[in-house]
Amino acid sequence: MTTERPGGPTQQRTPNHRLAALIAEAGFSHAGLARRVDQLGLEHGLDLRYDKTSVTRWLRGQQPRGTTPALIAEVFTRRLGRRLSAQDLGLDACAPVYAGLEFASTPGEAVDIVSGLWRKDTGSQGDLRRIAFTPAGLVVPSRDWLIGRADERVARGDDTGPPGSSGAAARVPLQVRGAGVPMRAGAAPGAGGAGGAGVARVPPPGGPRSALGGTVPGASAVSRAPAPADPAQLTERGPGRRVTGGDVAALHSVCDLFRTLDHAYGGGHARQGLVRYLEHEAEPLLRGVYGEQTGRRLFSAVAGLTRLAGWTSYDVAAHGLAQRYFVQALRLSQVAGDRAYGSYVLATMSRQAVYLGHGREAVQLARVAQQGVGAAATPAVQALLHAAEARGHGVLGEVRACTTSLARAERALDATRPGDEVPSWARFFGEAQLADDFGHCHRDLRQYRAAAQHAERALRLRGAGYARSRLFCRVVLATARLGLGEVEHACALGAEAAQQASEMRSARAFEYVREFERRLEPYRDAGPVRVYRDRVAALG
Repeated sequence: MTTERPGGPTQQRTPNHRLAALIAEAGFSHAGLARRVDQLGLEHGLDLRYDKTSVTRWLRGQQPRGTTPALIAEVFTRRLGRRLSAQDLGLDACAPVYAGLEFASTPGEAVDIVSGLWRKDTGSQGDLRRIAFTPAGLVVPSRDWLIGRADERVARGDDTGPPGSSGAAARVPLQVRGAGVPMRAGAAPGAGGAGGAGVARVPPPGGPRSALGGTVPGASAVSRAPAPADPAQLTERGPGRRVTGGDVAALHSVCDLFRTLDHAYGGGHARQGLVRYLEHEAEPLLRGVYGEQTGRRLFSAVAGLTRLAGWTSYDVAAHGLAQRYFVQALRLSQVAGDRAYGSYVLATMSRQAVYLGHGREAVQLARVAQQGVGAAATPAVQALLHAAEARGHGVLGEVRACTTSLARAERALDATRPGDEVPSWARFFGEAQLADDFGHCHRDLRQYRAAAQHAERALRLRGAGYARSRLFCRVVLATARLGLGEVEHACALGAEAAQQASEMRSARAFEYVREFERRLEPYRDAGPVRVYRDRVAALG
């Protein structure tokens, strides 16, 4: 049912001239606009039944209820190619239908959007985890990243104003502007982190709250003085404190820590603590005082943490939330001026689309990443992006295109030489990961013998610290053996994977195992399958 906001008997409605002008600009008929709103509603699970009469009422000043104003705004956004809000259409303000998927126009707006997402996540995790993944929500952010440029001005402080405010434009630092710069999510050389000597310290509690949400007794307001006399002030993380290179190095070290937890034990072990850290430590830094170079390094480090928040959310099946984190990480990477890391975020989004069965969107995201980073990308980054495209083609069953993309990935990786500078975030993509992607693609194309060969190679090469990836590869191998008629061997491999999944907090790990079990259904009466089911049942 669709309802409108009723007016009182004496209420005077004002014709909506803004909406009328936009309808004319878009070339919509009244029926055509109503139909598009209904179709967009279906994407969000809403049964809307608007018609041309509804549009006539809106033009006469009647206000639609609920999320409909945001849906109407999104219809015009898609049609006209620019972001429009409900207010732009002369409609009442409401929460955007794509809240968290906006590609901010300024660095300051980017901070507001992503920090709002962190706070909502820590405060109402259950609600956010139920948000649906929206394929249509990928279009505007990827397009805006592709055609956009690094923000001219990032510095923030008493003499510069907040990011995005008017003032003298500053040049994008060369060390973060290049597409193939070897940095950890865009960190400048010497910024520290896992690659530096020694162990960087995790930042102390921020503002009046610690990274885990506890209260810090006696926390006081932060002085804006560049060198506070009181040593206690040095531990504060309130807005207005000057950001140092040590702060940025600590962000990278924390990212390394949570990434290690995720690889070994699943996203459920890392996710909530990571988001709390972002809220209580990263946000005060983003609202602190910094110059151009430090600011870009800061945004780059936070982009890496935010992408990881999306990755861990993806691993616990919070797909709509993960999508929003990825979009915001993409925008933060643009503030940082790190084009290469932005391409990596898009490749991550492509892999999520593959997992959810959206092969066409996965291919498009990978191609946007390739186009956006260009030939300046290092061979390892090029290999990573071609492999992501191959996975999309594999899900679609496009044998020739998948084979072509895999060959390009292989050639790019072969072009790497010892001593080549590779961004730290791309170092995971080596022979093991490429073999893993080959195995997945051949499995999806039902080329089981090739899938088994590549999966076995990936397992030989993959380090023990990548426990979840090894589990996925073992399931791919089990599926391939099953496809070759080797039921007993397949069940033994599947049982090993099920055992490993039981020790992880990863929805993807369990889903891999469940998908293998669905493939076992035609063999349910076979002895090895019965043994497999008994072993899995004993896991509890």
